[in-house]
Amino acid sequence: MDIDKIIGHVENLGGVLTLKPGPGDGSPEVAWGDVFFYYAPDGVVPRTQPFATVVTKDYQQDKASDLDRPDTFRVNIAAGTPAYISWIGSSPKETDTDGLDFAATDTVLPHPVYGRMGWLCVVNPDAETTATVEDLLREAHRLARERYHRRDRSGLAGLSRA
Repeated sequence: MDIDKIIGHVENLGGVLTLKPGPGDGSPEVAWGDVFFYYAPDGVVPRTQPFATVVTKDYQQDKASDLDRPDTFRVNIAAGTPAYISWIGSSPKETDTDGLDFAATDTVLPHPVYGRMGWLCVVNPDAETTATVEDLLREAHRLARERYHRRDRSGLAGLSRA
């Protein structure tokens, strides 16, 4: 599963705004090459976290996945607590990450930085995790869509979007 396949899968879910920062778009250089997925059927970047991302390199505070290796990327997914517990076996705040190899490929893991907030990740998804990643992305999209529409019904939608 490559980055383009992930982008295609997520965009086919509907209402998705995909941001791919790069030179000349005003984004910080550190984000260039990464991909951010928001539920935003109006096409306006919301003032919320994306529901999924693809990162292509290590960040200063996030080096555990060793993403600076050639041809390496990580898909990060806010799939919700039930999915997190199903895959990891404990709640996000109770997960013991000691001894986990966050650089392992094709393996569902807690996110090395945002795992405590219920984020899951997979480095270089392949045969073992492609279907799982697609399912988790669908769930993250569903949750983001529900949050969007709850804000919209409560009159807070304008406050949650730029």
